[in-house]
Amino acid sequence: MKPLKGQCLCGAIQYEIDKVEPKMAHCHCSMCRKFHGAAFSTFVEVKTDDLRWLKGQELLVGYIASNGTVRQFCSVCGSSMTFNSAHSTGNSIAIALGTLDSDFDFQPDAHIHVDSKAKWINICDDLPQFAKERDEKLI
Repeated sequence: MKPLKGQCLCGAIQYEIDKVEPKMAHCHCSMCRKFHGAAFSTFVEVKTDDLRWLKGQELLVGYIASNGTVRQFCSVCGSSMTFNSAHSTGNSIAIALGTLDSDFDFQPDAHIHVDSKAKWINICDDLPQFAKERDEKLI
């Protein structure tokens, strides 16, 4: 696979990914909605060995949320860039899918945290829906 390239809105932060992990979900939790300013966020998991920051890594600013998750954004333009759970081992990181510039052929495979989704959004696809994380019972 040819490396995938991505960047923040202003281009100050650029990265390259060699391979993505198979699970990729639309997250409907209130924190992701606020972080992205949208009805949900979509992140793709990447092993840290498969990610290279090409430019501007020092411009990433981290916010530690009340639940211990770490969300990083560009300090220049504010683009949402990464997510790490409170239980992260540091072997992988979730990249905001909207920051990818390269074409790709993978698709999200689930909706998570739908118990806290915005009331004004209707989920209109056939992807599995989880109340919380994937290991929770299907809705």
